[in-house]
Amino acid sequence: MNTQAQVTTLDRAQAGALSTNKVIRNTYMLLSMTLAFSALAAGVSAALKLPHPGLIVTLIGYFGLLFLTTRFRNSGLGIAFVFGLTGFMGYTLGPIVSHYLAMPNGSQVVMTAMGGTAAIFLGLSAYVMTTRKNFSFMGGFLTVGILVAFLAGLGAMFFEMPGLSLAVSAMFVLLMSGLILYETSNIIHGGETNYVMATVTLFVSIFNLFTSLLQLLGFASNND
Repeated sequence: MNTQAQVTTLDRAQAGALSTNKVIRNTYMLLSMTLAFSALAAGVSAALKLPHPGLIVTLIGYFGLLFLTTRFRNSGLGIAFVFGLTGFMGYTLGPIVSHYLAMPNGSQVVMTAMGGTAAIFLGLSAYVMTTRKNFSFMGGFLTVGILVAFLAGLGAMFFEMPGLSLAVSAMFVLLMSGLILYETSNIIHGGETNYVMATVTLFVSIFNLFTSLLQLLGFASNND
């Protein structure tokens, strides 16, 4: 009986490892495709000089597409809505990037933000993959922190407080870095078994990390 139990446990462990590896592979494959698609949408938006849709339309579009993605995460429609969500976010990014490119040293600011985002994401992901450290304890803190930062960002926008806006950007750099650690850990430890939702979480982390770095670097460049 002991031998049979050990074999059963080993089979389960192997099945779990295979399932986790599949989620990891599918997540990073889909993430790569959505990043490329979002970059294309941002490039088209910038090239056509499309206006930013505004806060209300952006929030409705984002949360609406996020709801649909979550609702259909276990079907093919979920993947379609992931591309819809990331494409929409790319479209909203186009006018923002155009604004920074129009600044003195704007190209350097954008490229530095892109490089910084890539370095942070790859570095944190590699750290979790290598050490296999469990960051599930950060879940509650990140949820509260993101909510507070989001509300503070709205306040900075409505009351035109650039100092608070910069503080929020700095908060988002830290929070999105934490979210990358948390979600990557969640994937490799089996806490996240749906690669569609894993992709969305990592994409949103990268998107917010990039825009936050862009604002911080843009402010620093203007003050030089």
